[in-house]
Amino acid sequence: MTVLADRTEMAEESDELTLDVMFEWLEKMPIPEGTKVEIVGGNIFMSPQRQTHWQIIATLYEQLRAVYDRARIASDVRIDFPGHLNGFACDLAAMAEGSVMDSKGRWRYQDIEFVAEVISQNTAANDYGPKRLAYAAAGVPVYLVVDPYQGECRLYTHSRHGDYATVTKVGFGDDIDLTGTPVGLVLRTDEFPRD
Repeated sequence: MTVLADRTEMAEESDELTLDVMFEWLEKMPIPEGTKVEIVGGNIFMSPQRQTHWQIIATLYEQLRAVYDRARIASDVRIDFPGHLNGFACDLAAMAEGSVMDSKGRWRYQDIEFVAEVISQNTAANDYGPKRLAYAAAGVPVYLVVDPYQGECRLYTHSRHGDYATVTKVGFGDDIDLTGTPVGLVLRTDEFPRD
């Protein structure tokens, strides 16, 4: 960890600290299998994926496949977003038709039509705060936060002026109507497990 701190200090002094540099360091660290790693506002967050978390992602993925082919859906894949050092690994992201990866083999945030995040207790503040604002600034039309602790979802739509103008709460068991969005379908939540 000292080496990482020393390199970070050197990079900051030479103004070279970038997401690429930070992720390169992380790739060299012994991070346990199944641990999600993200950089939010220049801060590194690591959290293990729980079974409940995965079941919700899988349920959403299966439903999105009615509209999106497999090649346009990503999960826990690095996507860089606007703002200071924001390299997120969205729980689930769906790209517009015709989207292509950039020269580094990464999805472009400009092509994202839908993002879902399933909260973890330790990182929930990121999903509701800085990540929500970054998704809005990126113009992501539909952002869904799933909270298995409270048994509810928050649907954010209509990004304007760096935030979302519309927030809709939906309890587990109720449908989420996305027919008026680029996603164009109704998501069921009746199979979402609770933590």
